[in-house]
Amino acid sequence: MLEIKSVSKNFGGVQALKDISFQVEEGEIHAVVGENGAGKSTLMNILSGVYTDYLGELLWNGQPLRFKNPRDAQIHGVAIIHQELNLITELTITENIFLGRESYTPLGILDNKKMENEAIKLLERLNLYINPNRKVKGLRMGEQQLVEVAKALSLDAKLLILDEPTSALSENEIEKLFAVIKSLKQEGTTMIYISHKLDEIFQISDRITVFRDGQYIGTKLTKSVNQKELIQMMVNREFEELFPNTTAQAGNTVLEVKNLFLSDDPRKGRHPLYNISFDLKRGEIIGVAGLLGAGRTELLETLFGVNNPKRVKGQILINGLECHFHSPSDAIDAGLAFVTEDRKTQSLILKMSVAHNITISALKKFLTHQIIRKKDENNAVQLSIKELQIKTSSPNVLVSKLSGGNQQKVSLAKCLLTNPHILLLDEPTHGIDVGAKAEIYALLSRLVNAGASIIMASSELPEILAMCDRILVLCEGRLTAVLHRSEATQEKIMEAATEFQTSVTETLIPQS
Repeated sequence: MLEIKSVSKNFGGVQALKDISFQVEEGEIHAVVGENGAGKSTLMNILSGVYTDYLGELLWNGQPLRFKNPRDAQIHGVAIIHQELNLITELTITENIFLGRESYTPLGILDNKKMENEAIKLLERLNLYINPNRKVKGLRMGEQQLVEVAKALSLDAKLLILDEPTSALSENEIEKLFAVIKSLKQEGTTMIYISHKLDEIFQISDRITVFRDGQYIGTKLTKSVNQKELIQMMVNREFEELFPNTTAQAGNTVLEVKNLFLSDDPRKGRHPLYNISFDLKRGEIIGVAGLLGAGRTELLETLFGVNNPKRVKGQILINGLECHFHSPSDAIDAGLAFVTEDRKTQSLILKMSVAHNITISALKKFLTHQIIRKKDENNAVQLSIKELQIKTSSPNVLVSKLSGGNQQKVSLAKCLLTNPHILLLDEPTHGIDVGAKAEIYALLSRLVNAGASIIMASSELPEILAMCDRILVLCEGRLTAVLHRSEATQEKIMEAATEFQTSVTETLIPQS
């Protein structure tokens, strides 16, 4: 159906794609994988008509084709669903689906009834039975993702490109999306699927193409390759090399949590914590595992003083002294730092520079009579960029311009500049490629070897099992197991994660 022949693309002397050639067969789900910067997005922008100045050619059913613009690509049946959803939340579902392609009556009046009926048919194809006149802002993230798919179907898309479609979805929503994708495949839709989550790639794709440093590495039948082989193709190193050999020896107890309770907050619908007790030693990494909603994030937020103190009962002792945090600033003063799961809305200020994001939590270190010592601040930024190997052309670049992995490094740099001895990490490698993951794992290993202590909540069981000395397993806000590295397995974690559930409706899928 689609043949990419010797495609190359340069950006100001930087070669993003180098002589890329491979084929996408009609009716298949073709995964494209690679680290950030491997060239995946550049090629997708060529296929969707965003970039028109490139070398090489595209063949569509054997005929040469060069799209003039995104609209031209849509006319030819190519639709792309970006990681950042392209919906206008104040408009209705119908209005979003037909935006720019509205139907009119012979009198030139908007034919709302026709568009509404078409929207209903499209949504029913996706098993989404909701009123098409609802505003998008009232939909769950999974429903918004399906509206994007409906929008693509309204274009009569023959080739559908899905770029990280599950990055903001729950496991339940992912299952529903995958059911839709499989249904579209049966209807004959060809799809290119991009994701850093290798477990999804193996679950949904027919073939996998690997890029590395802008070059084509190879294409494999999904059933003929395993995860270790795929990672080696992507990063040119063995799977086991992703995880460092930690040499830290656990020391004295630095944190004790005794009978910790968090009462429910009905405004946010969050799950409470029930009678949580554990300790953390110097130079130790403790993992926190559990199903979605088990209380992993709530535990870290409570330790960091995010929640209203009136909702918190129990004791938190640091170096033997009981602490009462009324705000995150109290926790920072006590030597804690917190890297949140959602770096874009909770950890970083995207419209500020890399430098400002790195120093924002530690500005008082650079103040003299309320005036910032710019030289000292700049030196600290440069040292952070060097030590964490943050890839940026300048500290003054907006942090929004960085790749996901480098944004995560900025989040870590911001926390480390406060000189914490206890680091709280919520999904520290979420949404980043395997190469960036390896760099973050190495950084965490260096930190514990230097005497820091880490609590890491993650849904990625391979990293929990490989990186953590002990693993706390939560189920519905309760601590159901404490497993040492030597005894922990995925099966034991899963058993403890479902202990209080009478019927398991979600599964914990290990991610790459």
